[in-house]
Amino acid sequence: MNQQISLPGFDMPVIQDAHAARRQVAASDTAKAAAPHADGPEPMNGQSPAACSQQAGDAGSAPEMEAPGQSDNASDAWPPMAEMLQSLFVFEPTTAKLAPITVMGMDCASPHNMNALHENARERIRHADIICAGDSLLKEIVAEPLSQAAAKEDCAPLAAELLPLHAPLAPLLTRLSHLRAAGKRVLVLADGDPLLFGIGATLVRQLGAEAVCILPAVSSLQQACARLALPWHRVICISLHGRDDMHPLHAACSKNVPLCIFTDERMSPDVLARHLLDRGVDWFAAHIFERMGAPDEDARHMSLTDAAGSTFGPACTMVLLPTEPARRPYLGLESAQLAVEGGCMTKKPVRAAALAMLRIAPEHIVWDIGAGSGAMALEASVLAHEGRVIAVERSAGRAIGIQENRRRFGAASVDVRLGQAPDCLPGLPDPDRVFIGGGLSGGDGADILGYVCHRLPVGGRVVASCVLLDSLHLCRRFFEKAGWPYEIMQMSAAEGRELGDDIHLAAMNPVFLVAAQKPAAAHAPGSMRA
Repeated sequence: MNQQISLPGFDMPVIQDAHAARRQVAASDTAKAAAPHADGPEPMNGQSPAACSQQAGDAGSAPEMEAPGQSDNASDAWPPMAEMLQSLFVFEPTTAKLAPITVMGMDCASPHNMNALHENARERIRHADIICAGDSLLKEIVAEPLSQAAAKEDCAPLAAELLPLHAPLAPLLTRLSHLRAAGKRVLVLADGDPLLFGIGATLVRQLGAEAVCILPAVSSLQQACARLALPWHRVICISLHGRDDMHPLHAACSKNVPLCIFTDERMSPDVLARHLLDRGVDWFAAHIFERMGAPDEDARHMSLTDAAGSTFGPACTMVLLPTEPARRPYLGLESAQLAVEGGCMTKKPVRAAALAMLRIAPEHIVWDIGAGSGAMALEASVLAHEGRVIAVERSAGRAIGIQENRRRFGAASVDVRLGQAPDCLPGLPDPDRVFIGGGLSGGDGADILGYVCHRLPVGGRVVASCVLLDSLHLCRRFFEKAGWPYEIMQMSAAEGRELGDDIHLAAMNPVFLVAAQKPAAAHAPGSMRA
């Protein structure tokens, strides 16, 4: 018996004896079955009242039978107890369960015409009311071999409605959902495994797992690894087909594992090779498969340098195999390893303290404003190894130096933005952590602080390096006015240098570090630019 629901205008009866209630229900139903009257309830689903009573009895415990004379009072009550118990307590589903949308993968290394498909796949295609697939798949499915297969197997030609699979997907997914709700058998065809950067994952995310049935096939990842005799359980797979977000590729380059990349006409293998080499990633060999599975399949095995100078088609599978350990930046970079213009860099002890105060997590987005040599950005990328670091520098010469340092250490996840803060900041993704190494001493200091604090989320942290007392006072006044909790640390360090036959300690310039964290409720910052 399902949950009791009260109807407006009726007080629910208080039943103190459950057995007596069941006897009243049975007696009332028996009387109605014997002598139905015009004022009685309509039979359920076109059945007789006796059959309806039997169904109600099957839903719960079997009612105990009682002599008819003992049920007179129950039948005279209003509203009738049996009708109340049936209408207010028992709810049976009346709609049939919808069939899920079937998403069937097609082996990327085999022909897709009806003659080449296995029997189960042909049966699903024949019995579908709706077939949705990309243009090339639809063309192969409804090509001439279909009629030959139909004649051979004595079955009717394909009668399903064909829906091309095109972007944008939202209207198409809505239509597929409506067709399913109307009782249509919907079949979606996809290359390889529909859950590997495919339409299957999108359908499950939009409609729910219960509305989708996935039938995978051998994916292009598996086919490429099989051609290389490469176990693919450790391969990182990245799709740049129809995408332009390179950051998953940047993060994967330093992991010393094989990479499999799906490309398109914009993000072709030669474009990716040039991009990686520009960021110092040169420790991979490239294996590029074009038109994989077709009779004219083209497989090329070359270095990234050779791939950068070659030309490729619109859809390739690119496998990168490490040939040597990846180069990576590390904490505590030496100034002698870096290209530095005019000695403009944050010293090693200050970098160590600032990174501790920033509390960078692996997935964070970090801004380094006034990056100088980029040493702070490089070390931040060690901590934000799954995220992104953006070095902002207004000097073109220093920005070129940051790019050279990125190449030396293969720090692919470090981006360089040339421009004057805060004017160059609006196009950047929202940061989780911000380090301000320079720029506060000018007239834009308050604007930089205001804009940074505006873009930081609640819990985001900012650390400012202040060499001048005026910059320190600016930060103090700003955070006090904004209502942000902050801390100040003064760094005084010395390094050992040779002096004659011995070593002496040479003092570095003292530096103030001001760290603040955005609270859940704070005053509006004093000055900012939109």
